[in-house]
Amino acid sequence: MSSFALPSSALAPRRAWLTDLPVLLVAVVWGASYLAAKGITTTHTVVAVLVLRFAVILPVLVIAGYRRLRALTATQWRGAAGLGAILSGIFLLETYGVVHTSATNAGLIISLTMIFTPLAEAAVTRTRPSRAFVGAAGLSVTGVVLLTQGGGFTTPSVGDLLMLLAALARTVHVLAMARVKAVQSADSLSLTTVQLGSAVAVFAVLAALPGTGASPWAVAIGFGPREWAGLLFLSVFCTLFAFFVQMWAVRRTSPSRVSLLLGTEPLWAASVGIMIGGEQLGALGVLGAALVLGGTTWGRRAADRES
Repeated sequence: MSSFALPSSALAPRRAWLTDLPVLLVAVVWGASYLAAKGITTTHTVVAVLVLRFAVILPVLVIAGYRRLRALTATQWRGAAGLGAILSGIFLLETYGVVHTSATNAGLIISLTMIFTPLAEAAVTRTRPSRAFVGAAGLSVTGVVLLTQGGGFTTPSVGDLLMLLAALARTVHVLAMARVKAVQSADSLSLTTVQLGSAVAVFAVLAALPGTGASPWAVAIGFGPREWAGLLFLSVFCTLFAFFVQMWAVRRTSPSRVSLLLGTEPLWAASVGIMIGGEQLGALGVLGAALVLGGTTWGRRAADRES
């Protein structure tokens, strides 16, 4: 036997960090995903890139969860497919949005989902949110207004508005997952696979329509090493890796701890956009970014105290 052993109290923090670090890495890659998407996508290739992004990983998910997929009922398939239709709208709004705004703005504006979701839930359940949460929501919205005016007070860009709509669509998706009874008993892997499959089907139909841009095949042929690296980053790390880490982490720590770590995504989006993408916010933008981060953090903690 070894004469040296760490006490259990010293091992516990180490085990916690072994779980926290992969989750934190998910927040980092999600933050970087906006710049990656912006780097490989144009207005005319949005739909094609989305087809390629999810078609790459869908076979892996189907193979990994084949037995569970076969066990789904017809009602569960329909419910998950409906959620997938909402998910397709989210990705379309986000991807078109990031093409028309900065990666920094995209990551910070989408973080308003953390504020919109509890407010929407309170409206649905007819409960009144706390003053602290309302204050946090006001702070976040003020921050977004300032963030989009980093170069002086002007009309927000189309991309900023699309990202705001994407945050609202994310809220609808979260509420639907919680309220659609058909999917509540389905396992996470099967639910995700059906949703992504439905989203890919929507993207494929859109790609076949005239006027929706280049075909996925043409875009794939035209991609060079840099574009393929960006696409694989979005597919493998931002989707496949992120999904499995979340499933792994929630079984080893609390959902609130996972949510807290994933909530750092907008911070990483801003950091990557500024340090790697060379984006600049300006004085108003910096103040706005600080208010968004402060407001969403305050709001998340207020919501946790109320739950």
